[in-house]
This record gives sequence, C-alpha cells and structure tokens, in this order.
Amino acid sequence: MAKPQAADPVKLIVAMLWALPDPMKIVMENLRSSWGEIDFSGADYPFDMTDYYESEMGGDLKRRLISFRRLVPPDSLISAKHSCNDIEERLRGEKGRHVNLDIGYLDHNKIVLASFKGAGQKIYLAEGVWADMVARYRGGRYCPFEWTFPDFRDGRYDKELIQIRRIYLNQLRERRIKG
Repeated sequence: MAKPQAADPVKLIVAMLWALPDPMKIVMENLRSSWGEIDFSGADYPFDMTDYYESEMGGDLKRRLISFRRLVPPDSLISAKHSCNDIEERLRGEKGRHVNLDIGYLDHNKIVLASFKGAGQKIYLAEGVWADMVARYRGGRYCPFEWTFPDFRDGRYDKELIQIRRIYLNQLRERRIKG
C-alpha cells in the first residue's frame, strides 16, 4: 500500500496581459509584495491570437511571463488566484480591467494555470478555483494540449518556459543539498 507523501514545491508563474504601461508598475509592486522577488521576467509579446479582451482592455495588448524566486506548495494556487483577482479589481477602470493576471505554476513536468471557470479538462480545487493543466514536459519542451491558450500553443514562450524550468530545477537541487 502506498503512503501519502508531500508534493515538491512548485514555481509560481504569471502570464500578465495589458495594454497601458502605467498600471503595470503597480501590478509588479503588488505581485512582489504578495510573492517576493521576481527571478524571471520575459519579453513583452504581442497578444495577437484573439481579440477577446480588446473591448475591455483596449488594443495593442501585450503578454509577459514572470516567475518568483520563492517556491510554494501546489495548493497555494487557490489563494494565489484570489490574490491576482484582487489586484485586477483594484486596478479596474470604467470599461473594465486594465490587466489580466493568469497565475499558475510550473514544475518539472507540467504547467497548471488557475481559473474561476470550470471546463471538461479542469479539476476543481476549492474556493471557486479550478486547475487547468495546459502543458506537460516531454521531449525537451512543455507540450500544450488542444485546450491550451493559442499563444501558449504557438511556441512563442517555449524558450522562456524552459529558462524558468532550469531555474526551478536548480532551486530543487539546492533545497535537497541543504537537506
């Protein structure tokens, strides 16, 4: 009979979506205050696979991936999703949000994003939060699924996700050496 074992800690990531630069300074401050030092901040990519957010956030949207130095238990995804939602609400304008924060985590073999919306592939966690596994590590990269966001499927973030994974694996090694 198998005995329960603790899960390895995971690396929180945020896929930030925005149009106006001013709210981003506040967002970054809020994110640092919630989860500490940012150890990876990627390039700003055009968010050009859908116009879903344009009526709310405007045109010329950008997406950036960030990760945090501190590793966390996987179940902290629930409170992290609520925290990101609070940040989005505090920065809300007349037309709606100025920023969309897709928080999730990365570990050595998957990427999981948090959602307030259920779907066939999502697993309910608690407090209205669903876990959406959007990619699995195989063959040297995170491979997306058919339900994965189109901008994650097209490969534009692949190199950055691998960089974040390397940081994460080094952190796990350091933790194991320290005992």
